Amino acid sequence: MKKILIINGHPDEESFNYALSEAYKRGAERSNAEVKEIRIRELDFNPNLQFGYRKRTELEPDLLDAQVKLKWADHIVWVYPVWWSAVPGIMKGFLDRVLLPGFAFTKRENSLFSDGCFTGVSARIICTLDQPAWYYRWVYGNPSHNAMKKGTLQFMGIKKVRITSIGPIRLSKERFRAKWLKKVERLGELNR
Repeated sequence: MKKILIINGHPDEESFNYALSEAYKRGAERSNAEVKEIRIRELDFNPNLQFGYRKRTELEPDLLDAQVKLKWADHIVWVYPVWWSAVPGIMKGFLDRVLLPGFAFTKRENSLFSDGCFTGVSARIICTLDQPAWYYRWVYGNPSHNAMKKGTLQFMGIKKVRITSIGPIRLSKERFRAKWLKKVERLGELNR
């Protein structure tokens, strides 16, 4: 049975991102996958990695629970909006605080390189844009996609990462959103 963790990084629970998360979850549950969720906005934590890696900041209980869920999963789905060509601030704080050395990756002794701790795990990024996906790719070069896929997930050892870009959301019609909810539900059903 597939173990799927859905992480929603949108700070507003009334956003389309929450509808996308629910659509993926419906599909995954229909396939008999076991599903757990993290809604970053509901967590009680300081998003500031105050001392960097120089000095350890103790993890709050919600972040310790998030680490347990991350280690449990064999497929992690990230749902978030792209803001200023990046993830929302609260999600960036979550990444900084949770994906620590020794948990997400291990540093090699006497080397600049490290090894990811999440080998064998797959991931899906579902992100919303206020512009067409093709425009974000060709004009801006997909900066948030590269940061999450290569700089975060692949650095953690997750080699199989798929991306679904949905846009433009701003000014979109109900028919456009309904079509995407169906597509995302199907992705959940296929556990992709």
